[in-house]
Amino acid sequence: MTRAGPPQPAFTAIDERALHRKLMWRILPFLFVCYVISYLDRVNVGFAALTMNKDIGLSATAFGVGAGLFFFGYFIAEIPSNLIMMRVGARIWIARIMITWGLVSAATAFVTGPVQFGIARFLLGLGEAGFVPGVFLYLSLWFPSAVRARATALFLLGIPVANIVGSPISGALIQLEGFGLKGWQWLLILEALPAMALGIACLFVLTDRPEKAAWLSPAERDALVAKLEAETAAIERKHKMTLAQALRNWRVLMLACVNFCAIVGSLGIGLWLPQIIKQLGLATSLVGVVTAIPYICGAVAMVVWGRMSDRGSDRTIYPTISLLVGAAALVASAFTPTPVLTIAALCVAVMGINSFVATFWAVPSGFLTGRAAAGGIAMIVSIGNLGGFAGPYMIGLVRDLSGGFTAPLLAVGACLLVGAVLMLAFGRRVRRTDLPVAVAA
Repeated sequence: MTRAGPPQPAFTAIDERALHRKLMWRILPFLFVCYVISYLDRVNVGFAALTMNKDIGLSATAFGVGAGLFFFGYFIAEIPSNLIMMRVGARIWIARIMITWGLVSAATAFVTGPVQFGIARFLLGLGEAGFVPGVFLYLSLWFPSAVRARATALFLLGIPVANIVGSPISGALIQLEGFGLKGWQWLLILEALPAMALGIACLFVLTDRPEKAAWLSPAERDALVAKLEAETAAIERKHKMTLAQALRNWRVLMLACVNFCAIVGSLGIGLWLPQIIKQLGLATSLVGVVTAIPYICGAVAMVVWGRMSDRGSDRTIYPTISLLVGAAALVASAFTPTPVLTIAALCVAVMGINSFVATFWAVPSGFLTGRAAAGGIAMIVSIGNLGGFAGPYMIGLVRDLSGGFTAPLLAVGACLLVGAVLMLAFGRRVRRTDLPVAVAA
């Protein structure tokens, strides 16, 4: 007769917190670094423009159009990219994405005019498409809903950190000259190399799903899989959707419109901020340092707001408030009488915009699962990212027409206000229909 072993401990709340910490430390640091490099390669053209525009003959409008063409490439390839990732796995597909965008970003250093610049930005969008929605989908496969907003916020800290770290680095690299290359060319080449290195590292660091995670104990793996499957089953019982239904669902389309308005502000300000700050009278060598200040404030706001969202009962109110704060601060920045107050207002604006990003992406995962999540999240990102074209283009066009940044800042503030109104309407309709997206699990 054999004696039964000791009883297995229950999966307690303390064990859950320990597992969540393990997931955070194992998954997020690497993805965070990848996103820092991704965002840096996306917006470093804003610094390159300080000298590149004159060298290759770009007007403010031509720069805005060319920079924004990135998002048309992104839009075209976003949904197919996410569906391919569902089939082949995050490890291989994210590696492909990063290596591709690194090569195209480096090649942008050799454009010689507006047409080549636009083509390079479009190809960069094609290459990078799928990275952000792919990571959002990846996080939904690993993190239970109770900590998903926090995990997403920590990943998206790459936005402000890319600007905090990248702004002074880009400001320094643009001063380089040598080997027949100008500073803006060295900037684009050197900041593209880490993307290719990290793409290769993806093959060894990422694990596609919890079921394959050798770094989790069997008990941890079983508990995590059971938790995620239970949440998925609960959502599907309440609101099951096919991929086709998700792509035309009013919730997906409305969130895509909200994301569009937010990205008009995020990328519009992100690409033009170095030139906005330079117009305040600062030397080129100081622009990078000062540009980092709003993003330091934004990083703190992202973490705090993401934690508050996880503890709250309504996921939709947090992104609404964030957009309202961003809109008000941009309007204020257009009328501040001194450079110090202008920078302070821009700090608050970036805090609002970044806080939106930290809390918004917990909303769609509350009603999308499986292939519907892959396609629906990609749809929200891809339509939203057209704002990455509209924002830079609008700022460039309005600046050429008005001769300054006052009118462009007001226009971007108005877009954020529209996004806040749409998000508020979305939340009210969700609460009336009692969908799970309105409640933090």
